[in-house]
Amino acid sequence: MIADRIINDFYFLIKESGMKKLLVLDSHDYNNNVPVFEKNAVRAIIIKNGLFAMQLGNSGEYKIPGGTVEEGEIFEQALLREIREETGLSIKPDSITELGEIEEIRRDRFFGSRKYICHSFYYRCEVWEEVLETDMTMQETNLGYHLEWASIQQIISANSRLLKETW
Repeated sequence: MIADRIINDFYFLIKESGMKKLLVLDSHDYNNNVPVFEKNAVRAIIIKNGLFAMQLGNSGEYKIPGGTVEEGEIFEQALLREIREETGLSIKPDSITELGEIEEIRRDRFFGSRKYICHSFYYRCEVWEEVLETDMTMQETNLGYHLEWASIQQIISANSRLLKETW
């Protein structure tokens, strides 16, 4: 069953130490002779009582919480800030464990004449019990994002349409 395999893969990654490239998603829909927009992002894998902390939006799509590393920010600081802003959860700093990087390469969706490269760095984290008020961007608020604890089966079911998209 695919859900069991994904759960096992997550737990395998949690046991691994050290940041490594896990996956490169390259759409090959860009021209190499165009300007490049490159950014770093951080994402948190938070599991509590067998459920994953996710962002759920109006579209019904689940997203792993996290976001862009701002200039001058170290990755762990960005992780603490992004998770707090998007979910209201506070990460226990001593619990942060590096899992790995997923690199996405494609044509920029906003500026088609650019190549977009995003390095997403994933971390396993534990959080404190208290949930604080979120501080999301206007876009995140308009898209209806909120914290949702979900099983891997719920996430796969809701996001199954994404599995049909090709890279």
